[in-house]
Amino acid sequence: MMSDKLNSNRAPEPVGLYPHARKVGNLLFLSGVGPRERGTKKIPGVELDAEGNILSYNIEAQCHSVFKNVKLILEDAGSSWDQLVDVTVFLTNMKADFKTYNRIYAEYFKENQPCRTTVEINSLPTPIAIELKCIATI
Repeated sequence: MMSDKLNSNRAPEPVGLYPHARKVGNLLFLSGVGPRERGTKKIPGVELDAEGNILSYNIEAQCHSVFKNVKLILEDAGSSWDQLVDVTVFLTNMKADFKTYNRIYAEYFKENQPCRTTVEINSLPTPIAIELKCIATI
């Protein structure tokens, strides 16, 4: 079965050799999406030292930014927020960030409630605290 590679002109550039999304049949698979902003190395709510280590971060700012990026990719691929069916969330600090993330998540998913899995991982490829892996219909 053929799949189409799709990239958004509005979401942050991928940090490796992969598309923002791939369409297979009526399903849209998104690559991991973080809170970075397009065209800049700056990450909302993250303060780094000269060596690129995280000095401080604001999980709230990162949540809003990552949800915005997912929405942009979905829209640019011909889908939408309310067509999300499965969301996997990666957090680097479950104990400190889950409560805030869960509250903000509930604001964004009042209507559509996709399946969700939240896991804690040691780190992500860039100095971010949250990343989403999503599947939507199209």
